[in-house]
Amino acid sequence: MELTPTDWQLWIIAALVLGALEIKLSGFVTLWFAVGALAAALVGALGLGINVQLLLFTVVSVALFAASRTIFKEAFMRSASPLKTGVEAMVGQEAVVTEALSDPHGGTVRINGELWTARSLSGPVPEGERVTVEQVDGLKLWVRRPSASLETSAVLKKERTK
Repeated sequence: MELTPTDWQLWIIAALVLGALEIKLSGFVTLWFAVGALAAALVGALGLGINVQLLLFTVVSVALFAASRTIFKEAFMRSASPLKTGVEAMVGQEAVVTEALSDPHGGTVRINGELWTARSLSGPVPEGERVTVEQVDGLKLWVRRPSASLETSAVLKKERTK
């Protein structure tokens, strides 16, 4: 008596092999093909033909593969905040004035070990004082004294409560 595997048993074997590969490899690629093989095994167990099995395997695998970025982004990146890098990370940081900031021409500040041309939004600022970066405009930083930022926000809060 000769034992020959049926379609659905072959699909189960394929799903197990693909699942084992997924454990061994990284990248969440073969996982979707393993799920597609399980769907094809289900259809094969119901007695539908090989064409239907192959079509279902292809549709399920490709759909899950295409949707995997969205699935993982929604599942794992829900509470992640976007990472600020480069000049956009400078906004809100403190800098030290290395050359006094005067009204017509501005001066120089040191931030993250680098010297930047800066202009003051809160009037002249002497050398050695700490300032807060409010915005970056090309290669120029617009800065404000921390006390001026606090005064501005206090005025805004007072106006909102009126």
